[in-house]
Amino acid sequence: MGITQVTASVRNPARPTKLWEGLFLVDTGAVDCMVPGKHLRALGLKPRGKRTYELADGSEVTLNVTVAEVEFMGETVGATVIYGPDDAEPIIGVTARESVGIEVDP
Repeated sequence: MGITQVTASVRNPARPTKLWEGLFLVDTGAVDCMVPGKHLRALGLKPRGKRTYELADGSEVTLNVTVAEVEFMGETVGATVIYGPDDAEPIIGVTARESVGIEVDP
C-alpha cells in the first residue's frame, strides 16, 4: 500500500478565523491526529491533558493533547490532537476519519 496524504486545516474553536493548514499523512494505525506543537501553540491552543501512545517499535511515549477543529475533504470535526515534535509530520488519525465517514481502502 502506498502513502496517502490529505490537505487539512486545524483551528482553535475559540478563534475560528485563525487556522493552520498542512499536508497530513493518513495513518491507518493512528487513533488521534498529530500536529507539530509549534502550530498548535501559534493558534493559542493549550494542552488539556496527556496521553500515552505505543509507537511502532513497541516503546511508549506520553504527549500533551488538546481538542481542535480539523477540516479535511470538505468536512469539519472536533478531534483530539497530539502536540507532536515541532518537526513532526502531521497525521490524520482514525477517529477523525470515521467521524466524517471516510475509511481507507487498501
